[in-house]
Amino acid sequence: MTKNVALYLISDAVGETTQKLVSVVTAQFPTIEFSPTYRFPFINDKEELTEILKDALSDKAIVLTTLVNPELVETVTSFCQRTGLQSFDLMTPFTEMIHAQTGVAPLNEPGVVHQLNKEYFSRIAAIEFAVKYDDGKDPRGFLEADLVLLGVSRTSKTPLSMYLANKHLKVANLPLIPEVPLPEQLKEVPANKIIGLTCDPDNLEKIRTNRLQSLGLDQLSKYTNSDRIREELQYAQDIFDTLGVTVIDVTHKSIEESAFLVLEALDKKEHLA
Repeated sequence: MTKNVALYLISDAVGETTQKLVSVVTAQFPTIEFSPTYRFPFINDKEELTEILKDALSDKAIVLTTLVNPELVETVTSFCQRTGLQSFDLMTPFTEMIHAQTGVAPLNEPGVVHQLNKEYFSRIAAIEFAVKYDDGKDPRGFLEADLVLLGVSRTSKTPLSMYLANKHLKVANLPLIPEVPLPEQLKEVPANKIIGLTCDPDNLEKIRTNRLQSLGLDQLSKYTNSDRIREELQYAQDIFDTLGVTVIDVTHKSIEESAFLVLEALDKKEHLA
């Protein structure tokens, strides 16, 4: 027989933290149906909170809270002590531990993590920039970019651009193709704002072959031809040498590792400038 457990998720903000914990924990009990599950976000009134707790008691529910307002926390604590309602406070014990160890009091402000501050808008703007100027869609973006990534196809230009955008960098990228002339705008970009990406030819051949397989396309094309790949890589290296830019080998590197090297290179260039 399937057992039911009612859950009440109460927060004075969005309540995402509670929802994530519930998803992780309830997955450990596949034979239990967690129903009904009620979410109560943006609770900031004691009377409203008390009514919710009364309903939870009537449903014999488990209450999970992410409340930072001390008065609301005390309301839940006292109610549960009086009535025996089961509750779990996800915030207070942790903040009290930090307070006890550091002497620094918490802000006790709901939704601080989601406040739309300058840093948030900066990151969103960088992500939008990376999307707009991905793959050389509009070379004019090179002149506005904090960084321009150059490389032949499948050298991680796009994922690197998006990863670095999350670090608040406005990144544009351009695929290097021997038959396609370089945009004039690239010549106006300072060398310290350009990074070249390269890769071992054998590894690049495997990456491209896997890419075509995933798309169900013919693999017997010059895109995966070893001689063609070496030609492309040499063409790219000639451009890097002409522009005098730093080159990073992304062979067998994760996006995080490549991004670290890019940021390190930019930092060195900034100090030399």
